[in-house]
Amino acid sequence: MKSIQSLALRLYGENDLRLERFDLPEISDDEILADIVTNSICMSDYKATIQGANHKRVPKDIAEKPIILGHEFCGKLLKVGKNWQHKFKVGQKYGVQPQLNIPGREHDAPGYSFRWIGGNATRIVIPKEVMELDCLLTYDGDAYYKSSIAEPVSCIVGAYRCSYHFKAGDYVHQMGIKKGGTMVILAGAGPMGLSAIDLAIHGPEHRPGRMVITDIDQARLDRAAQIFPVEHAKTCGVELIYLNTGGVPDPVRLIKSVNDGKGYNDVMVFAPVPALIEQGSALLDFLGCLNFFAGPAHSDFKASINFYDVHYMGHHIVGSSGGNTQDLQDSMNYAAQGLITPSVMITHVGGIDSVAETTKTLTKVPGGKRLVYTHVSMPMTAIADFAKLGEQAPTFKALAEICARNKGLWCTEAEMYVLTHAPRLEEDSKI
Repeated sequence: MKSIQSLALRLYGENDLRLERFDLPEISDDEILADIVTNSICMSDYKATIQGANHKRVPKDIAEKPIILGHEFCGKLLKVGKNWQHKFKVGQKYGVQPQLNIPGREHDAPGYSFRWIGGNATRIVIPKEVMELDCLLTYDGDAYYKSSIAEPVSCIVGAYRCSYHFKAGDYVHQMGIKKGGTMVILAGAGPMGLSAIDLAIHGPEHRPGRMVITDIDQARLDRAAQIFPVEHAKTCGVELIYLNTGGVPDPVRLIKSVNDGKGYNDVMVFAPVPALIEQGSALLDFLGCLNFFAGPAHSDFKASINFYDVHYMGHHIVGSSGGNTQDLQDSMNYAAQGLITPSVMITHVGGIDSVAETTKTLTKVPGGKRLVYTHVSMPMTAIADFAKLGEQAPTFKALAEICARNKGLWCTEAEMYVLTHAPRLEEDSKI
């Protein structure tokens, strides 16, 4: 049989990313050959890139056996080994839960640890471990990008689910944010915050009765209000309030003032800032739950918490750093069913030839999720810049017009345009 090639971005060492073409091995009966159409770039990709073999998930021998970078991908199954043909079919769209938790190899994950599977590739071999641990998930949506963005969405689903409440004197915890309760998200108007708003308004679980979004950037708040108007939230049963706390001498008082002067059942912190955590602690109501969602960059990160209130007011703290497999499957299903709009996270779009530089400079360029189309050539470009670039480039002019019809968001029509009109580096496999 003719060998199958892949074009992929491989990591050979610290900041040593190479886009190259190579032959994939013939799959065994326990493996699956798959095509990738979309991947999104994660901050974890940046960390793996700058650390190389020193990263806890990356093998020590990558200089000789490089790994394919990326773990937020979606594509189609091309060839299914006979041991999995009872469960998976050629042509199915799919996503992969990267947190495999292999016994004895807990740090191994696609996009970090394997030679033949990673998101920044045109084709991959899915190893048996992914299927054995039920981490290969099917997806029935109309666009590939929605599944690629499902992994970060699943982190928010998991955060909502790991919050909990209880009654005084009752030791049974009710998991999830309080249904119909009051909730505030601090620093909540960024890309992840937008997805959190989306889930709270449109998700099928635990909608709050009142939801306050704070930020110190009025432009971000205005953009959030454009995408999710308070009038629309009201029709969904949620009173949505946007609040600028920038320069306010007493933000706690301001935030409580829009909640009848009371504290909140649920407080979520979406930026790793000690002052925000202290603010969140002061905003909790009796038996309130503080959820620290933001991931700090340093292991010695600390903030003050009022432990008098922990003791006497039942204040409690939770945190999570990702979603589990069920969270990811649910996120994919929500997107496929049109319940949520995962594109609120996407600020930049590009082809596979833009990924190396984008990954290396991820912390230097502001923005949200960077979406990658692995079979095409395209510079990583901000959606906000499409119109300006369109003055000279017809492709960007068309994309600007498409996104303008969708509140400036990426969408299924935009994906189809890129897959049809962008310069191809490699055709989709017809296997």
